[in-house]
Amino acid sequence: MVGPVKMWLLTFRKFCRKEYPACQRLPVLINFASYLLVMPGEIIADLYDKYGERLLEQNVRTFLQFRGKVNKGIRNTIKNEPEMFFAYNNGLTATAENVQTDILHGRIQSVTNFQIVNGGQTTASIFTATKKNKAELSKVYIQVKLTVISPEQAETVVPRISEYANTQNKVSAADFFSNHPFHLRMEEISRRLWAPSPQGGLRETHWFYERARGQYANAQANLTQAQTKEFLSKNPRSQMFTKTDLAKFEYSLNMQPHIVSLGAQKNFAKFANEIGQNWEKNEKQFNELYFQNIIAKAILFHFLDKSIMKQSWYGGYKANIVTYSLAKLARMVSETGKNLDLTQIWKSQKLSIALETQLMAIAELVNEHIQNTPEGITNVTEWCKKELCWKKLQELSIPLNHDLVAGLLDNDVINSQEKSAEKVQKTDDGIFAQKYVIEKGAEYWKQVARYGMEGAFLSPKEMSIIGIACEIPNKIPSEKQSEIVVKIEEKLKNEGFFV
Repeated sequence: MVGPVKMWLLTFRKFCRKEYPACQRLPVLINFASYLLVMPGEIIADLYDKYGERLLEQNVRTFLQFRGKVNKGIRNTIKNEPEMFFAYNNGLTATAENVQTDILHGRIQSVTNFQIVNGGQTTASIFTATKKNKAELSKVYIQVKLTVISPEQAETVVPRISEYANTQNKVSAADFFSNHPFHLRMEEISRRLWAPSPQGGLRETHWFYERARGQYANAQANLTQAQTKEFLSKNPRSQMFTKTDLAKFEYSLNMQPHIVSLGAQKNFAKFANEIGQNWEKNEKQFNELYFQNIIAKAILFHFLDKSIMKQSWYGGYKANIVTYSLAKLARMVSETGKNLDLTQIWKSQKLSIALETQLMAIAELVNEHIQNTPEGITNVTEWCKKELCWKKLQELSIPLNHDLVAGLLDNDVINSQEKSAEKVQKTDDGIFAQKYVIEKGAEYWKQVARYGMEGAFLSPKEMSIIGIACEIPNKIPSEKQSEIVVKIEEKLKNEGFFV
């Protein structure tokens, strides 16, 4: 029988070479000794290479689930931002039967029966990234929580450590959502799509979508004064919006003002989860029309945001009044069985007089409503976070302006617009895919095909299609074939391929 995993002094000296302590025993624990460590990714890979499954014997289910796979997020971080691995990754939870430390320096000398009870995917992914893909791990560090458990207690305690480590509330991947294809597409559309001039002239502008923080400033960082002036004329500061702004626009008009009132980050987290699910169902719905509708909602939002402070009745709670007023407008319109003409707002880049008048009438009543808090609640901001506040506002009867009603659109018109936009997006996807495949070139696709063949990841049909890409420029894959090639690439990236 193979003995327990034991790591001696040589192993730990590799990462204890700096002058800071590599681990620390927590004094508050009575029944168990526990340490916090910062381990280099190289050590994790070496340990897995040497001990393999034995590192995960007490977490076999987790190991089997991830064996041979490399998590895409982990792989991309190792490849593109290795120095951020420590910040992005949740770390490992490990146990041991015995730990010997250097009392003077507080550094671990040896560990007996070292077991990774949570973090099997991270471990396997780091190993696969370096061994199969030759990834550089010199900047990769990972946090480790190590608890010493006696053999007598291991059978009952270790499973619970593993279970609880896997069931604690986790930060959703949606919180790190800026690289999701949805945001990449919104960014791409925002950079190329010109918004009409509100004056009806020739001066067109962009609505600049800041997918990642600082993009707007970075785009101007190295420009001359003249170039900066030109950039700002095409990308006005008033037309820059962020991910959290987008989420506020959407959820306000989607009648969830109580969620918006929770704050930008909580609202965005919910929005991101919903977008992720909807993208998987049908990513073609997120197209130019969707972007134009987002901008129409932004124009509605900005109008209220600027206008309500000028009103004699205004006394605060602007953010809540704005989102609740937009939600109430959307509710009133939906009750007619029709829809706001968002396309017209996009085309004119401003609101009609009828719509402006309607919004201000709603906003004044919303102001009264949210400040009329129920018994037991005195904080208006907290009241606005409750769904009951929204339900009560829905019960409030507010007449719709006749001129506004006359401009509403029937459902069949909206459905026709959406279907047409999805068809255009499908065509665009094919064009972009073909352009991407051709630009990558035959040598790149030969590497992809080789990886797929060696790992037996691809079907004969997939091998046949990617074979066409391997013959560029003698053969050019069609748009449809190119989309399949891109999907094959994504599939193999999930299996650990990258260059």
